[in-house]
Amino acid sequence: MNESNMTVIGTVVQDPKFSITKNGVPFCSLRVAVNERKFDKASSTWVDSDTTYFSITSWRMLAENIAQSISKGDPIIAVGKLRVREWKTEEKSGIAVELEVVSLGHDLNRGSAQFQRNRKPASSEWEEPGLSAAS
Repeated sequence: MNESNMTVIGTVVQDPKFSITKNGVPFCSLRVAVNERKFDKASSTWVDSDTTYFSITSWRMLAENIAQSISKGDPIIAVGKLRVREWKTEEKSGIAVELEVVSLGHDLNRGSAQFQRNRKPASSEWEEPGLSAAS
């Protein structure tokens, strides 16, 4: 496979937008700002470079978990497939940079988090596949 995978470390600039497609598939999107900081030897200070914005998209369980766990202002690390596409309306045109994530979490260099594992609901009674309790 020839995919462009990359890691983005940045700050969430809008609350995640969660929806479910017509086919019943959970989907979540958000925007992330990335600023590279460089040390300026001449002034002996840290300087922010220009901000780059990425759209982040996710599907299925990852989308549900992001919608429940991530908020505007959170520092994150996201890993996924890079997509760059041109867009055009009657008045404007531009380039969209999007990351379809396969993994996303809080950047623990900038804070702490509590992890809660997703658990499958426990069945009170085991049933053989294809048989009901009345059989």
